[in-house]
Amino acid sequence: MSETTGASYASAGVDIEAGDRAVELMKEWVKKTQRPEVLGGLGGFAGLFDASALKRYERPLLASATDGVGTKVDIARQMGVYDTIGHDLVAMVMDDIVVCGAEPLFMTDYICVGKVHPERVAAIVKGIAEGCVLAGCALVGGETAEHPGLLGPDDFDVAGAGTGVVEYDRLLGADRIRTGDAVIAMASSGLHSNGYSLVRHVVFDRAGMALDQQVEELGRTLGEELLEPTKIYSLDCLALTRTTEVHAFSHITGGGLAANLARVIPDGLHATLDRSTWAPGAIFDLVGKAGQVERLELEKTLNMGVGMMAVVPAGSVDAALTTLADRGVDSWVAGEITERGDHATGAELVGDYAR
Repeated sequence: MSETTGASYASAGVDIEAGDRAVELMKEWVKKTQRPEVLGGLGGFAGLFDASALKRYERPLLASATDGVGTKVDIARQMGVYDTIGHDLVAMVMDDIVVCGAEPLFMTDYICVGKVHPERVAAIVKGIAEGCVLAGCALVGGETAEHPGLLGPDDFDVAGAGTGVVEYDRLLGADRIRTGDAVIAMASSGLHSNGYSLVRHVVFDRAGMALDQQVEELGRTLGEELLEPTKIYSLDCLALTRTTEVHAFSHITGGGLAANLARVIPDGLHATLDRSTWAPGAIFDLVGKAGQVERLELEKTLNMGVGMMAVVPAGSVDAALTTLADRGVDSWVAGEITERGDHATGAELVGDYAR
C-alpha cells in the first residue's frame, strides 16, 4: 500500500518562509520613510499614525487616493529591474493627493506576485520607500500576496493607497479659478505610468523593437526610456502653495492633458493650452510615428511632456516659476483661463508643438 503525502500551503505554491524573508529585507527601507507621527514598526496588522498631530489644523480635511502603475510592471519584469517601479506607484498616488493642496502623510502598498522572490520583493519596496521620501510621506505598512496558479512565477503587480491632510480654507480646486489665471506646466520625466498598453502595442507588436535596442533619438535603450520613473511633484507643489498664491493643480495621468486639466476648470470658464510653448520628448514622437498614432489619440493617452499643471493668478507667475526653477523643476506658462465660448470645452490645446 503506497503512502501519500498530505497537501500543504507550500505544495499549493505559497512559500511562507520566503514571505517572511522578504519582510526582513524590506524593513530597512521602510524605516527610512518614517515620520515622527508614525508609531510601531513593520509587521503589525495595521500601520499607526498619531492623529493628534492634526490638532494644529483648524478644520483638517483628510484626502485619500489609490492607484497602481498599469502595464508598466511588464517592462520592469522583462528587464529584471524592480527598484524603480515603486517611484511610479508613489507618484501616481501622492501626486493625486497634493492636487487639492494636501500634504502627503502616509501610504500603504499591495504587492501581488506569482512566486515570492524575497530580494525582488524587497527591491520593489525599496523603490516605494525612496518614492515616499521624495513625496514627504511615511510608508506605514503593506501586503505581499502570493498567487500561484493565477500569476506566473515572475509576474507581479503593485498598488497603493495614501492619505494626506489640508486645511479647509486652503483647499485648492475649481472654485478658486478666475478669468485671467495662467496655466503653468511642469515637465514630465517621460511617459510616467500611463498609456503603456498603447506604447507596448506600438513598439513591440507594430514596430518590432526590443527593450535592449539602442535608440539614437532617445540617447539610450528603449527599455531604459520606458522604465524611466515617474516624477514626483508633491513637495514641489507644496512649496508653490507656501511661496505664492495657487488656485488649482492638475495631475496629468490617464486621459491626457486637456481631459485632466478640464477636471479642475469650473463651469463657465475655459483653459487654452498653446502647444508651441514646449516640445514633447523624443519618446512621444517615436510612439506617434512607429504606430501611426494620430495626434489627438496621443494627447488623450499620453502626457506629451507635461506631468503636472498649476493654475495661478497672473500676478503669481514670476514667483511660481522662480520657486520651481529653484527646486530644479522645468516649468513654463503654457496657457490661460478665459470665459467659455458657446462651443468651447473645459480645456483644449491649440497650435503646433515647438520643434
